[in-house]
Amino acid sequence: MQAWQLTAHGSPEKVLRPCERPDPAPKPGQVLIRSEGFGLNFADVLAVKGLYRDAPPPPCVLGYEVVGRVEKCGEGVPAEMMAKRVLAFTRFGGYAQLACTDHRAVAVIPNDMDLGTALAMATQGATAWYMAIMAAPVQKGDRVLVHSAAGGVGQLLVQIALHQGCEVFAVAHGAEKMDYLKRLGAQHVIDRKAEDYAAAVNKLMGKERLDASFNAVGGTTFKKDLALLGSGGKLVLFGGAERGKGGAFGTLRFVWNMGLVVPIFLMMKSKSLIGVNMLRLSESKPLLVAACMQGALGAWKKGWLDPNVHPVFSADQLPRAVALLGSGNSIGKVAVRWD
Repeated sequence: MQAWQLTAHGSPEKVLRPCERPDPAPKPGQVLIRSEGFGLNFADVLAVKGLYRDAPPPPCVLGYEVVGRVEKCGEGVPAEMMAKRVLAFTRFGGYAQLACTDHRAVAVIPNDMDLGTALAMATQGATAWYMAIMAAPVQKGDRVLVHSAAGGVGQLLVQIALHQGCEVFAVAHGAEKMDYLKRLGAQHVIDRKAEDYAAAVNKLMGKERLDASFNAVGGTTFKKDLALLGSGGKLVLFGGAERGKGGAFGTLRFVWNMGLVVPIFLMMKSKSLIGVNMLRLSESKPLLVAACMQGALGAWKKGWLDPNVHPVFSADQLPRAVALLGSGNSIGKVAVRWD
């Protein structure tokens, strides 16, 4: 089968290479999927740079999600899954024409569902659903801050919060992203490079405080978000975009900027800090992650969750796709199709 291999750590154009690999065989409880295409997530950007500790060492095949048809079923897998078009989580190995995964981490999808839209419902859709519906459920009247609001997860968080009746403070950068977030209906759209987002949120809220912050950035934003929370507020960390800058020294600076949290402070202020890593959840709670993916798919079927998808890249453009995602210039989902 054809695949894309990470040969070393560095810029995607230099370290991602096409290759031929043996066809995998499904183990008990797994399905073998012939992939139409796969999605990209910010974890891919960090893994290529060598900043994602859960990623296997090079040479390896990255990739966390695929869309395709079930070609083989391992022992113990329901026979009716054969030939179904599915959306699936993969614990790496997604940058390949064939992928094996736990059948419990798979959702059957319509034959006419767009590839990019389907892929947006996997890692990113499940992450947004888990955070805003399960881990830190947002409710009518809540004031909700979303960082990287025009990104793959961020755009879905904004839509979920609006659907739930929340007042949304959407943080991003660039005129195109600002316009997109306004079209989604976010009440407050803040350009993080034009003004200090925390000062802007404070000014807009007056004496009120946030009920939830969904933070994919970390670093210097961590302390600011904690200060913006009111009693009962939740800070949900699901990424570290600031860590992607500056190599090893950037990582040290990232950790230093986040500082230390004293648990008694959280207790006295009645604030919550929640960390989310869907890869770890998929290992220990595959049914929970599958339920989150099904929740996102259900919202799409009802018409109120509608991800923006960047024009899909062909497989030979994978390095360009990863570079685009890492640049911060994409809006919504970035996906790749096998020719």
